[in-house]
Amino acid sequence: MRVCVRGTDLFFDVEGTKLAPEGAAMREKPTLLCLHGGPGLDHSGFRPDFAPLADVAQLVYLDQRGHGRSGRSTLPRWSLDDWADDVAAFCETLGIERPIVLGTSFGGYVAMAYAIRHPGHPARLILISTSARGTGNAERRANVAAAFERRGGPLARRVLERAFDERTPQAYEAYGRICGPLYNATAPDADALQRTVRNPDILPYFERSAGEGVTFDLSPRLSSIRAPTLVIGGEEDPITPIAEQAHIVEHMAPGRAQLVRFEGCGHGVQRDDPVRLRAAIAAFVVQ
Repeated sequence: MRVCVRGTDLFFDVEGTKLAPEGAAMREKPTLLCLHGGPGLDHSGFRPDFAPLADVAQLVYLDQRGHGRSGRSTLPRWSLDDWADDVAAFCETLGIERPIVLGTSFGGYVAMAYAIRHPGHPARLILISTSARGTGNAERRANVAAAFERRGGPLARRVLERAFDERTPQAYEAYGRICGPLYNATAPDADALQRTVRNPDILPYFERSAGEGVTFDLSPRLSSIRAPTLVIGGEEDPITPIAEQAHIVEHMAPGRAQLVRFEGCGHGVQRDDPVRLRAAIAAFVVQ
């Protein structure tokens, strides 16, 4: 399905009903709006693992501007502000009130930016394997370099640092080959990789030298987020190490966020332990 939002066609799909028969009444379930990772990927990475969550929420999967089956828009609008404002406008267009917004990795960047720019809009936030600051931030870079070295030794650290320093196609190719397999202990599903609709132009643009993916820092504004927030991290995640999720919680208002750590899990958690991840999400959704 597609809907025009702020001048761009956005593709979305829905899993589960909003209303569920319960005795003599129809029970209204919350809407869980899922924002995919990347940048450059699509919503298909949530499926089929997230399907059982339709028991507790209506799931709405959104391909963000420039991604997947959505309109490509223009490069200047491949920005956190635009992606964040798209979330609010998408909900307004479809009549989604008080969504629970879930963002994984890059989707977490967008979810935080959205909650900062539209503080009264979300009912709750779920942030998985994400960071409040870009890859050029010195502290995040140190966390990432140390995590890759733990996972893949000095070679992985050198390849990661070359990618961050040079940001060239050659450096990214080596990074994907050497560091990519270190994201998770569980190998990716080959069919799932084939299903993904990619836009290879977004990552080089977003992560270019002095690009927003390098320079952004939401940390000073996290305290303005009003929504109760569940922050999830894998303790073996090298690209958004668990210290980055702890940083998010530390910079939010006291008592506003809780951190759930997944031992033995890498980036996104889902690939390594989908059952426990779903349980944590479901418990937070029904609170």
